[in-house]
Amino acid sequence: MTPLEAGGAISVGVNSLLVLGVLPVLLGALAAEHRLTDAGIGLAAMTEVLSMGVVTGLAGAVLKPRRLKTIGVIASLVLALIDAASANTSGVAVFVARGAAGAVEGVLLWITVAMIARTATPERWAGVFFTAQTLGQLLLALAFAVWVLPLWSASGAFLALAACAVAGALPALIGPSRLADLNPDAEIAGAPPLRGWIALVGTGVFVSGAGAVSVYLQPLAAQVGLDAGVARTALWVSLAGQVAGGALATLVAGRIRWLTVFVVVTVINFAVWRLFALHIPGCLFVGANAASGLSSVFLAPFLVPMTIEADPSRRAAMQSGAAQLVGGAAGPLLAAFAVSDADVHGALWLGVGLTLVGLAPLAWLHFSHRRTH
Repeated sequence: MTPLEAGGAISVGVNSLLVLGVLPVLLGALAAEHRLTDAGIGLAAMTEVLSMGVVTGLAGAVLKPRRLKTIGVIASLVLALIDAASANTSGVAVFVARGAAGAVEGVLLWITVAMIARTATPERWAGVFFTAQTLGQLLLALAFAVWVLPLWSASGAFLALAACAVAGALPALIGPSRLADLNPDAEIAGAPPLRGWIALVGTGVFVSGAGAVSVYLQPLAAQVGLDAGVARTALWVSLAGQVAGGALATLVAGRIRWLTVFVVVTVINFAVWRLFALHIPGCLFVGANAASGLSSVFLAPFLVPMTIEADPSRRAAMQSGAAQLVGGAAGPLLAAFAVSDADVHGALWLGVGLTLVGLAPLAWLHFSHRRTH
């Protein structure tokens, strides 16, 4: 691919994931407007992210990377229509609309994942992707916090997402029309082997821990007496940390073991979640989110080499994005049963448990691989 085509392929994936950067405050705004319950926040987030993950996985398994320009443009425009239709939804209609949006976003994400899985240094390309993705989410979160939500509430925010989706059709036009077939040594057709499945399941469970906590950002702030403005500030500051984390991961790719990154990120997350359970000032709440944002995206590119180490055929790597999204959906779903309108701290304990359960099989894969080789 030319640099322009590579940039187009990365930008298509950025368009698909823009909503994830503002989902906590967007769903929180729906709850504040009594268009969604607090428990519904987790269920709505689960619906969209799970739909995205399932479609990304299915597309990676059955679709050939052909006619990508046409697919990208059509999917971007359909996404814009769904986002615009979401502006007047409430209750069950929110779940229907966001589930449909997630399916279209999954198709767009598949284009980027297919490109990254075919590169010689996937962790570096993944780092570029996550840096660009979080930068886009940061700009959108700033616009939501300063301008969109205060002036036009949740309905205006959905219309802003629709405008972004329309703009996303342009990079689809400049991206590649097709991707080359992989050579036999890197063939990814078919199901992954057992170790690959273990890596995918571990990925999903590990990621679900952070997802269970992050979607309740605004209620967690409210529980300790902080207003919605602090939560919105914490969100865009967290995204600024994510931009730094993605850039740092790109720089150190290939120079640090993935398991070391996983352990360090786990320790940071546990420290941040402990602070969330305390009555802390707004500045500390915002700073904790910055640290969490940096560590979470610093981790993300290392999920791909972890999966490739477990399954060198790269069949599992092709499904890594789907596993992350399914995990990101499962976390909010499980958290919906661990919280109530009166107390959302159950999401913190759930996050700790899921993180440890997910980390255990991944560590086993690493040490058993080292003994074998």
